[in-house]
Amino acid sequence: MRQVDRIYTADDIKKLHLKGAIYIRMSTELQVESPENQERQIRDYAERYGIEIVKVYADLGVSGITAEQREQFQAMLEDVEQGRNLYNIVLYLDESRWGRFVDSREAEYHRMCLERKNVVCQSCDKPLTLSSNIADRIITLLRDESASDYSRQLSQKVFLGQCNLIQKGYRQGGPRGFGLRRLLIDELGKPKQELAIGQRKSLQTDRVILIPGPQSEQETVRWIYDQFIAGTRENEIANKLNIDGYKTDFGRPWTRGTVRELLTNEKYIGNNLFNRRSGKLKSKTKNNPQSDWVRKEGAFKPVVDIERFLKVQNLIKERHQKLSNAELLERLKILQTRVGRLSALIIDESEGMPPSSLYTQRFGGLLRAYKLIEYLPERDYRYVEINRKLRVFHSQVMEDTVATIEKLSGRRVVIDSETDLLELNFNLFISIVISRCFRTPSGSFLWKIRLDTGLRPDITVAVRMDSSNEKAYDYYMLPSLEFGAGDLKLLEENADLLDSFRSNNLEYLFNMSVNVSLDEAV
Repeated sequence: MRQVDRIYTADDIKKLHLKGAIYIRMSTELQVESPENQERQIRDYAERYGIEIVKVYADLGVSGITAEQREQFQAMLEDVEQGRNLYNIVLYLDESRWGRFVDSREAEYHRMCLERKNVVCQSCDKPLTLSSNIADRIITLLRDESASDYSRQLSQKVFLGQCNLIQKGYRQGGPRGFGLRRLLIDELGKPKQELAIGQRKSLQTDRVILIPGPQSEQETVRWIYDQFIAGTRENEIANKLNIDGYKTDFGRPWTRGTVRELLTNEKYIGNNLFNRRSGKLKSKTKNNPQSDWVRKEGAFKPVVDIERFLKVQNLIKERHQKLSNAELLERLKILQTRVGRLSALIIDESEGMPPSSLYTQRFGGLLRAYKLIEYLPERDYRYVEINRKLRVFHSQVMEDTVATIEKLSGRRVVIDSETDLLELNFNLFISIVISRCFRTPSGSFLWKIRLDTGLRPDITVAVRMDSSNEKAYDYYMLPSLEFGAGDLKLLEENADLLDSFRSNNLEYLFNMSVNVSLDEAV
């Protein structure tokens, strides 16, 4: 559909009798560009060029940072991919409605997927020429980057705004907790109403703070602290609460874990905490170091005095520090004999047991601790050990690959510390994944490869392991423009398309890292 040697006028395009689809996206219900406004402007644009609208896709109240959560966007891509589309052009208001992707290249990737199926993607804020010259593409890429940069700046502004509100003592989400209530206040700090579970503020100028709950709940919270200080275990406290008919703030029975949460959360001494965990711009949520936490002390009226709270924290900290490895294993063996089986949940919910995380820390994993007490889990955990070895193998492949590329290219290879993506020549991103070998019931071998658009690599290098999962069998160089996202299942012999990307080594990848002169390339 796109032409590179001719620019069509509006009259020329009308003679083509194009059929079009409309794509509408709105992040929130408060945006000026409502669905009705977007559709009206797009239909006016379509009428100008004689385009007949045959389909409308609309994602309402959905962020444009990723494509995964946009059901209508995904439906449009699938309709075109499967040949179910009755249109040959998709119209959207501007590049920001197409998406404010974190990586601007993802916007171009999705357009390319449609245009490979002869469906034109057209923003209505520029003339329709059906051309595809270098100037048009550069302008589009700049607009994509502008939309992407808007998302990054907005994320940073929102984060700074949240930090500012935390420092002012306002609550930023999260359950209130037993013995506490959420109070809605206006911009002057005057109380408006208590918020029930699930209720939210309706005005942007309103704020939420925590206040002590009913006196009976406050006394129960302090009773829990006093019981623990007196030597009562979390399980015993939970049992007493359940016998007396008490429920948690969510109306559920108490457990060892819910008691532990109440004993360790700083909101009970009036502190406001934020950014303990984060996942900005739809990235994977992670625990943050305490140096990154945002804390406002004395933000709320406390339910528990600071002396009680600190005494409990010291008791929890000291409870397991003095246990030797032999004592830890002895307790684990006693628990296994009494219960009959072990798991992280059983350990964490069992009275008198240190947390499962301590076993992981001391012995390098629960499975190793199980082996030391000669406990064989009912489930076959051999795959866990294989995965551990594969993680080590992945690190070796990464180190060897980077060393070879840096030696050949004479330049440093940048590695993202969180995603392990390799960046070559400042614009080529490579993901290296290890695919373990499975044996099917019929006796044949199978490899599963996960292609993750969340990382947005240009090329995924899949290392297939041999039947023993000890060393590399072969390599597949999979470009994202060809394979996109999802899972691939590979057999020993595959279709010609797949095996055309197969290699016995990484020589092809290494050659990509070597610069050549323009004359030589031409």
